[in-house]
Amino acid sequence: MPSTIFDDFFQAEARMFLLATIRIALAEDGTDLTSQGLFTESDMAQALIVAKQDTVVAGLPIIPMVLEFGGQDCQVHLNVDDGDKVSEGTMVAALQGPAQQILKAERVILNFLCHLSGIADLTAHYVEALKGTKTTLLDTRKTLPGLRFPEKYAVLAGGGKNHRLTLSEMLMLKDNHIDRAGSIVEAVNQLRRAYSPCPPIEVECRTLDEVREATGCGVDRIMLDNMDAETTREALGLIPESIETELSGGVSLENIREIAELGPNYISVGRLTHSAASSDFSMQFVPLR
Repeated sequence: MPSTIFDDFFQAEARMFLLATIRIALAEDGTDLTSQGLFTESDMAQALIVAKQDTVVAGLPIIPMVLEFGGQDCQVHLNVDDGDKVSEGTMVAALQGPAQQILKAERVILNFLCHLSGIADLTAHYVEALKGTKTTLLDTRKTLPGLRFPEKYAVLAGGGKNHRLTLSEMLMLKDNHIDRAGSIVEAVNQLRRAYSPCPPIEVECRTLDEVREATGCGVDRIMLDNMDAETTREALGLIPESIETELSGGVSLENIREIAELGPNYISVGRLTHSAASSDFSMQFVPLR
């Protein structure tokens, strides 16, 4: 995934949140008294970031962003692109600059890289399981607070697609909204009266009757949540091609293929972000005199 995709994703609000998260992460570490006590401000160092397992990589363009907070110039060379699958032992990046600055940034850089690569790698496994079906893999908003945008970017790096990034991108009617309005029809009508133009509307349906009601409203997408296979199949048969379909709930790597073969347009999987194990990278530090 070329860095231009990273730059395109992290525009405006997304970039603001990412920079704020980096700033907080560096502030959490406080002053690196150990490095300052052993290295002078003029000491230079080289550091190599190496994959300690086979994994898809995500988050490399964040490395220079973290180092920029140190105030001095560091050279960063990225040997692979986000989205690449690398093998154990691959050097993914090389850094050179003030030793104090690199050591201060080391754990923050690795935390981002390990976490985001873990999400990208898990996503890639789900995407592979869906090959040959018409179904697109989506993430959810089940992300760590403050890491919404980096985590959803990592899903893209792994080959998945993003569901809504924010609550304003798509209006999603769930049980609380529908119960408040009294019916799906009334909830949809209220939203269409409230906004002009109205953002896309998705309705989460709990029963076949709700599917029929949502279909009659001509909404943009219908989500079938935690329905058994037989009910899901019947529900999908009620929805015209003009309305997108999404399945969610109870999806795992072991059953996603079976679920996709029911024929939905999308399957959304929360565990892409909330349950991905971190990939393992290390930073090898070499002082330069």
